[in-house]
Amino acid sequence: MKASFTKSAVGISSLLFFSWLAGCTPAQARPPAAATTAATPRPESVGKSPWGPHDEMGALNMMTPESRTAVLARLDVRKVYDLATDYFQGMPSFDAFGDPHYQIWMTHTPRGTGVDDPAQVGHAHNDKVSYTGDAISMYTHTGTHIDALNHFGLDGEVYNGVKVDEHLGDHGWKRNGVDKMPPIIARGVLVDVAAAKGVAVLPNSYAITLADLQAALARQATTLQEGDVVLIRTGRMSLWPDRARYGGNEPGLTFEAARWLAEDKRAMVIGSDAFSPEPAPSPRKDNWLPIHTYLLAQRGVPIIEVINLEELARDRTYEFAFIAAPLRLRGASASPFRPIAIPFRR
Repeated sequence: MKASFTKSAVGISSLLFFSWLAGCTPAQARPPAAATTAATPRPESVGKSPWGPHDEMGALNMMTPESRTAVLARLDVRKVYDLATDYFQGMPSFDAFGDPHYQIWMTHTPRGTGVDDPAQVGHAHNDKVSYTGDAISMYTHTGTHIDALNHFGLDGEVYNGVKVDEHLGDHGWKRNGVDKMPPIIARGVLVDVAAAKGVAVLPNSYAITLADLQAALARQATTLQEGDVVLIRTGRMSLWPDRARYGGNEPGLTFEAARWLAEDKRAMVIGSDAFSPEPAPSPRKDNWLPIHTYLLAQRGVPIIEVINLEELARDRTYEFAFIAAPLRLRGASASPFRPIAIPFRR
């Protein structure tokens, strides 16, 4: 989905900050429990990070060396699930606001190199060495991707009180960009709402309630834990790559359901197999994407979209190690993302 005031990718490297985090003890990396479970700000306004005024990672601060070690110690590597989509011309993408579709074009081909001889090595050399190069252009919210904390805000601010007028330049955000996100290694949980409802795919605009989430978890005999990456299956990916059927009027979480995940269960990341984790069109007249503004701007919880959960659902693999990293696109509001899921030993 598209931020109202985010366009391109420039910012500051997160290397020093991530290095500091990796060396923290759990007590240093986590705020007091009360700080992360406080009520949603009323009236609606951006959240202040319990990790301090300079924090740009939000809920990802819940990862610690100990939490990553605990996840990796349980792996059964005989099966690895690739949760990302392919990128190809004509793929479904969110283009309602005029953002560019994925494009790929050749910059060098074996025959063209033979004609142009750009390295000035001669035809015999070019006939022997077959050289290919290419370039791509795309909206950063295309295909499987993760939304950064600058993607949506409220009243000219994004998460942790970062102001548009102070931190968004002509070349992108100086703070809260996707480059500030560390590699994610955490417990992942599939919540198969479509299967719990007995359908292949949830109806258009279906609002997933708290009761729906709880029923799906009970059916799976799965519980949520603090710091989980929670992935909601609506069945939408079963329609991929049909552009007409996949995109538009997505099913998604009600505010009550999203708040339960973010505050009561303290999910670190929330994802969906649709273009958005919330139902479209919005039930509110004053906010066209209230779950986006709530998770990103108020709670500091990153969002994963267009993630392929079909193989996990077929195998009934509900609990696993989730491993992924965004590209370090400075100041960008999102990044292409290739998550993998590795089951735990039984």
